[in-house]
Amino acid sequence: MNSAQDIFTQETLHTLFPPERANAFFDALFGDAEEGAYDIRLVFKGQAANTLTFGLELHERPGRCLACNLTYGLPEVFSRHPVINIKGLTAEIDSLLGDKATCTAWKLGTTQTVSKKLHVIPLMISLA
Repeated sequence: MNSAQDIFTQETLHTLFPPERANAFFDALFGDAEEGAYDIRLVFKGQAANTLTFGLELHERPGRCLACNLTYGLPEVFSRHPVINIKGLTAEIDSLLGDKATCTAWKLGTTQTVSKKLHVIPLMISLA
């Protein structure tokens, strides 16, 4: 397979998970995108054996609070929410891999606190 790093460039990740998706998520939750406390950015963390690891970075918005108690339950919410659409995201990643590999399963990990203004939800995708 081409290097996963070559496939999952910042431009590709931006296309897979555009910044507007965070606003759509908050609009669906609160009826107003301005109520959101963070922006969501998809990042590629790397590949080990048959697993691709991505991160859903939650970046605190100016004047908002990225409170820990609000982000620790997000893996469960993100796994089911139609706007976040992890299943669809995984299907798009599978398509990018072409015949080099197949995504067989995905899992969201526990929210990690990197700093007061940045939390990350790991997304692990198993390959065959």
